[in-house]
Amino acid sequence: SDILGRLKTYTARNIIITGGEPTIQPHLDTLLNTLKAEGYFLCIETNGLNPAPPQIDYVATSPKACYAAKYEKSCIEKADEVRIVADGDVISFCQEMERKIRARHYYLSPCEQDGAMNIYDTIRQIGVLNSRADAPVHWQLSVQTHKWAGIE
Repeated sequence: SDILGRLKTYTARNIIITGGEPTIQPHLDTLLNTLKAEGYFLCIETNGLNPAPPQIDYVATSPKACYAAKYEKSCIEKADEVRIVADGDVISFCQEMERKIRARHYYLSPCEQDGAMNIYDTIRQIGVLNSRADAPVHWQLSVQTHKWAGIE
């Protein structure tokens, strides 16, 4: 009720549930059911290891390469977008996520490493992914502009 009371002071009708990992939060269903009953459009940002709740209208999943072994055992099958951070050579991980998760959009995002964004390496990896003759999807660049602007 506290959350709903605060939300009603805004005109926005879209809600993004994010985290940490929101799918492991207790009472998430209660919150989502309440928001849905109020007519909100619900989005979630998840790592994709757990299913997205059925109340969700838009799923943005950001699989983590460091959990690659976990994705072999359990992974969502469908999302609106897949967004992977290029925190190293993630080409084979991206290819695995292409096979596991059907999505409308696939993005690769640069990562801050040693105080600098690895934008050139990220673009190189996008080029490798998109230049495959049998590429099943088209990868795009996604940047977190707040990081370039120094906003935490």
